[in-house]
Amino acid sequence: MEDEVRELRAISDPLRRARQAGDLSSRLQAAVTEVSRVRKEAIEELLQGSMTQTEIAEHLKLTRSRIGQLLKTGPRIERAFFGTSATLTVALGGKLEAKAENPGPVVAQEDFQAYDAFREMARGLDFDLNYEVIQPPGLINLNRDDLVVICGPRLSPLIAQVLESDSDIAFDRDEHGWFLADRNTGNICRSPMDGGDSSDYAYVGKLPRLDGKGNFLYIAGIHAVGAAGVVHYLDRHVGDLYREVKDGRFSAIVHCTFDADTRKIRTSKLATPIYKKNGKQRAS
Repeated sequence: MEDEVRELRAISDPLRRARQAGDLSSRLQAAVTEVSRVRKEAIEELLQGSMTQTEIAEHLKLTRSRIGQLLKTGPRIERAFFGTSATLTVALGGKLEAKAENPGPVVAQEDFQAYDAFREMARGLDFDLNYEVIQPPGLINLNRDDLVVICGPRLSPLIAQVLESDSDIAFDRDEHGWFLADRNTGNICRSPMDGGDSSDYAYVGKLPRLDGKGNFLYIAGIHAVGAAGVVHYLDRHVGDLYREVKDGRFSAIVHCTFDADTRKIRTSKLATPIYKKNGKQRAS
């Protein structure tokens, strides 16, 4: 870090120096936030063990009141479920407009609703968001930190291929349409929307980056509204989910209901266990 500051001071162009100072400041603030979160999580783990706040304070050379303050303030521990930087990137699947000349990529209204709900949730965890549309035919750079993808496999053959790595939950289709399947139980979840009901099923999980250097969060409904159902579920359960899976790979199916007129999500719940990719699972 001292080398970076030294290099910053040596930049002769004041505009370039100011820009790089701003970039460095943002990265430092993100690092401080993550360090504070890690400390808070460690203290909670100690409390869940055999130590008291007084004992922890003695070991950390802090007062007991300071330990209590650290537990009540600072970044939420479950923030790490989504990422560790200041900004998340949310990529939404795009498809070509149904017009004859120069069609451009468009995003389903329900996907925008999912994005808006996700943005509000992310702000509550002190994240900023970058937004991008996955251009047809569905090519996207998955080798990035802090990435969230909301895009059905029908819009991206690349995503469909990555989904094949999931040995527990599968997207598939037959003559009746798309469905989600639990590979462990053989249960199949078809969207009730296809029969006129105001509910849907959706996939949520962490999938592997192609470079093998981490995972990205993947969300997709059988229909677009299902993605908003996943965000509804995460907003209410991300703390428990993070404590269950940390930043590891997992997958599950979420069932949601919604208002037929507004498409606003009413309820959301797990329709399968949370399948962790170390061979263990939690009951739904």
